[in-house]
Amino acid sequence: MKKAKIYFSLAAMLFAFSAQAENPSIPSEKEPKVISAEDLKRMDEIESRVMEIKKMDFSTMDKAEKKAIKTELKELNKEARRGGGLYLSLGAVIVIVLLLVILL
Repeated sequence: MKKAKIYFSLAAMLFAFSAQAENPSIPSEKEPKVISAEDLKRMDEIESRVMEIKKMDFSTMDKAEKKAIKTELKELNKEARRGGGLYLSLGAVIVIVLLLVILL
């Protein structure tokens, strides 16, 4: 009985995930992302600013200046990471780990 429950839950999860997957035979409407010269220039500016911040001496700064630099770094990081990527929710990670534990 226990094996039947496991197989049923596995089949239900596989069905749920396959319903969300894209059909490879249908061409995707998304075009490949092309990085423009302006974006490359901005990435170089961001990288040089981050290197300047890394070279700074934080021991002489007061708390407000450190906080300003920290917020600036967060904004630069958001701007640099803008775009595509693969994001997994916590629930998806838990399901994957459970499947691995059950199957292995």
